[in-house]
Amino acid sequence: MSRNRVTVVISQAQGKNPLRRALEESLAATLLMEPGVDLSIVPHLYDLEEGHTGRLFLNSVSGDMIVLGWLFPRAGFWLLDRMGVKGLEGSSPMHPVAEDDGEEAGEADPQEKVPAIGQTGDIPDRTITLLDLRAKPGYEPYLEEVRRLIGESKARREAQVSVRPPVLVELGLPKPAPVIDLTTLASAPAARRWYPVIDYSRCTNCMQCLDFCLFGVYGVDGGERILVESQDNCKKGCPACSRVCPEQAIMFPEYKTPAIAGAPVGVVTGLKIDLSKLFGGGDPSVTAAAERDRELVKDGRDAVGLTVGMAPRRAPRAPTVPDELDGLVDALDKLEI
Repeated sequence: MSRNRVTVVISQAQGKNPLRRALEESLAATLLMEPGVDLSIVPHLYDLEEGHTGRLFLNSVSGDMIVLGWLFPRAGFWLLDRMGVKGLEGSSPMHPVAEDDGEEAGEADPQEKVPAIGQTGDIPDRTITLLDLRAKPGYEPYLEEVRRLIGESKARREAQVSVRPPVLVELGLPKPAPVIDLTTLASAPAARRWYPVIDYSRCTNCMQCLDFCLFGVYGVDGGERILVESQDNCKKGCPACSRVCPEQAIMFPEYKTPAIAGAPVGVVTGLKIDLSKLFGGGDPSVTAAAERDRELVKDGRDAVGLTVGMAPRRAPRAPTVPDELDGLVDALDKLEI
């Protein structure tokens, strides 16, 4: 793959919605002819299990990447990070950026803020930018944004080359892994899945999700860092653990409520709204306990209510005020086949 080219990935929608398929096909037909683009098509990122050819391909890409799919960018970025596809998170003016969600000026913070875990491991010097295909109608805005991002990528690489000292090429070094045949990526089947995704730029490792979940979904790694250990233990359609996370770091990318699906978190346009309304109404802890009890009873176990794994909550951070994107999301979901 040439250094002067950028990998653009179309992550297909779940289901067979004709409007979504038409948008994907229009983008693919145009991007195939676009200079500087290496195009690939994979199934929905959320459904790519370990060993899937689409996931293997994503892990083989070393340079800048632009991913167009049907997810909030925050959810898509941390899905890729979970797969080992790491890099610096890119941004786009097509999507709102969360403003500082700290306390208002003049308010005393009763607790010192706990820093987030952040990404771990080796983070390559490349940018991964997610574009949500629900944000704008038609393919033209995405084509224009891909062109803009490619221009930024090219300028960044040229700047790096201009300051990089010359290096000697040593003979006999192993060759890079071959790139997978792209024609097979989209056709490989990928079953629908359901599991939480952790945003480590917000997660403070408080372990409340580990205490709350009674189905063995969460665990810790060798560094005592929270992770989704047994994702297939998660109960389909249940987002309860995301409701009790004090940092809103747990996402379910396919959930109907934007605050849980990965919408930007913060105070936008100076407005604050009741968190409970965005999370479906009522006290989030009570709602979460009821959802967990429902799944426990389905498994033949006893309901536990608020007696297990319910740590005292800090004042929640207000998520993004719903905007026109949320209306587009709801309208497209109603067309799902």
